[in-house]
Amino acid sequence: MKAYVFPGQGAQFTGMGKDIYDSNAVAKSLFDQANDILGFDITKVMFEGTADELKETKVTQPAIFLHSVALATALGDSFKPDMVAGHSLGEFSALVANKAMSFENGLKLVSQRALAMQKACEAEPSTMAAILGLDDEVVEEVCGKIEGVVVPANYNCPGQLVISGSIPAVEKACEALKEAGAKRALVLPVGGAFHSPLMEPARQELEEAIKNTTFNNPICPIYQNVTASAISDPVEIQKNLVAQLTAPVKWTQSVKQMIADGASSFVEVGPGKVLQGLVKKVDRAMEVSSAEV
Repeated sequence: MKAYVFPGQGAQFTGMGKDIYDSNAVAKSLFDQANDILGFDITKVMFEGTADELKETKVTQPAIFLHSVALATALGDSFKPDMVAGHSLGEFSALVANKAMSFENGLKLVSQRALAMQKACEAEPSTMAAILGLDDEVVEEVCGKIEGVVVPANYNCPGQLVISGSIPAVEKACEALKEAGAKRALVLPVGGAFHSPLMEPARQELEEAIKNTTFNNPICPIYQNVTASAISDPVEIQKNLVAQLTAPVKWTQSVKQMIADGASSFVEVGPGKVLQGLVKKVDRAMEVSSAEV
């Protein structure tokens, strides 16, 4: 069984999507449509923008979403997923690719999500840190003892868990986790505490938009970040998408469950190869590849 996985924030690069735009007329129409929906020329920023321009919140998330969905579209009849999953933002790309949501609705939600997250970041200074070389249970236990807001946010692969919260609490947790045996506790250059309770204002803002969006029966199950299990019911999909902003990304658990449910290969659809590396760390024997037009 073939699993298609969709990357999240951080995978952007200058020139992203230009090859797809130039080689596939159907995918090209999505780029043109995106410019109209967003109200600015995102295509120009993706193809010609600097790294700093691509890092702007209102650009980054829609750009990665657009690249991923355009690539899935360009695959045409060869895109036959048995299951899909997306890492954080990538969940939106996956939901459009498996027909649970239209491209237009997906892009609108991603744009609203980016702006709502930016607003939440500005409301309270916060950050994230990558913890390497410790069992998940140890990280959970240490975070639970720290005063202030700090929680496990991204279960990326065995031995790599990202924590998220207020700056003082994350710094205290990093010190405590190093003492507990972490190989590294590295504060990340991000704008805020994604997938933590500090994203509650963004969750509330996005909830209304998600509830007013039409969701369809998907062509295959999606393994959502919140549950790490196969979901096909549009009502459940919608509910989990609302919860996603303040809940941890259970990527390790999702990959393990996909493999348990029969996944024999993983294809990454979108910029970069981050997810392929994470899948390999879950199961070295697993076949991984990038989607290519």
